[in-house]
Amino acid sequence: MIEQMRGNLNTYIDECDNNSVGTSGGNEQYLKEEMCRSVLSIVNEFDNITAKELNEMKDEVISIKGSVTSSIHKCTSVHNDLSQFHEIVQKIGDHKQLCLIASIKCKHIIQQALTLLGKSGKAFDVQSNTKHNVRIPSDSGECFITGICVLPDGQVLIVDSKNQKVKLLNQQYQVVSHWDVNARPVDICLITPSEVAVAVNDHDSKIHEVQFITVNQGKLVPGRKFQLQHECTGIAHHYEDLFVTSGKELYKYTLNGKLICRLYQNRSSVNTVRKCAVSPTGDRLYITSYYKNKLLTLARDGTLLATYSDTSRGWPRGLHVTPAGQVLVCGYWSQTVLQVGWEGETAPHHPSLWDRNGVTTSWCSEWNSVYICCWVGSTMLRMWGTSMTQKESTSINIELAKQQHHFSHWTTSLKGTPFDSQPEVNQNSNSALNNIREASISAQLLSFSNC
Repeated sequence: MIEQMRGNLNTYIDECDNNSVGTSGGNEQYLKEEMCRSVLSIVNEFDNITAKELNEMKDEVISIKGSVTSSIHKCTSVHNDLSQFHEIVQKIGDHKQLCLIASIKCKHIIQQALTLLGKSGKAFDVQSNTKHNVRIPSDSGECFITGICVLPDGQVLIVDSKNQKVKLLNQQYQVVSHWDVNARPVDICLITPSEVAVAVNDHDSKIHEVQFITVNQGKLVPGRKFQLQHECTGIAHHYEDLFVTSGKELYKYTLNGKLICRLYQNRSSVNTVRKCAVSPTGDRLYITSYYKNKLLTLARDGTLLATYSDTSRGWPRGLHVTPAGQVLVCGYWSQTVLQVGWEGETAPHHPSLWDRNGVTTSWCSEWNSVYICCWVGSTMLRMWGTSMTQKESTSINIELAKQQHHFSHWTTSLKGTPFDSQPEVNQNSNSALNNIREASISAQLLSFSNC
């Protein structure tokens, strides 16, 4: 009996064990299936979300691409229209009736170009500054940097007036090449991405000239030059024109050295027309009146548009206009850089940027930096990294700006010409040919589309 009961118990225990194993296996399978279902659900949900986001991103990219394409088409259209008008204007000469027709016709297109160019009143914020010694062993004394120019690749050219040298700095601001000038170099401006023009002036030896220099593989190569019949204290370039100051006058030359006209003069004192700069569009000229503590804004024909004066910002010396149109003025004794608007008004702030006397400035759009030369002991180049509240104008807009200055010259000429401007067309042209030419130009103007 006992043996039978023991056997029954063992049998029951075995059955329980078997049932337990079977149940455990079923639970594991159930859990696996549940986990698979959960994972699949998560994956499907992720796929749905990813697909949705990808579609949204795709739509956004398409929208941006469409906007960019539209902007490019607008800029291209305005650029082409301005180019056509430029060709017509070259044929107009000083014919006031045709100038009037052309000014009416192109007014809308010029306004479109100005709208695309946008505002130029963005304020600078100083992010950092560094100092670099630019004295070299062959210098006879301390350096005095009176001009600076930055190439698109970041190389820097400076003119050392005291040592009569033009110096080339690499992107680490080390002097890698120099050229000895036969007199004092006083200013410098960019002509092409690899060529500069240097204003050379020596009152005692009566040397007044413009020297062109090319940068070739880290070397300075002097090129052509032309003589001036007056002193030269500053130089600026725009398109095919050179603007040269004499201390009392502002002159316009061609790149070949032909005097076009005298745009402005003030003989009331010395250094009334010290430095000059030109806006990206070419419709504004800026000059500094050194001892009178003034910045003057001129139209392209020399008409005075605005005057900014601030005696606390003593002796404005350096002057520069950025590619986006911001006007920067170095106060020699005030130790500040002043940002000024197109019409001569000050920017929202004008911070003091250095602890010594600022001499001159330049702007490198490639590196988004302001270069300021300072008189610091044995001479330093100080460079400020800057930022603006909004982005600079795009390169295509700047290209548009290059075209616009051709129109401002002849539209403003209707109000009167500068006191000694010289006509740029041959007054002895055959009248019959002139009549035919004028009729042809009139037909082109009247048939011009979208004006």
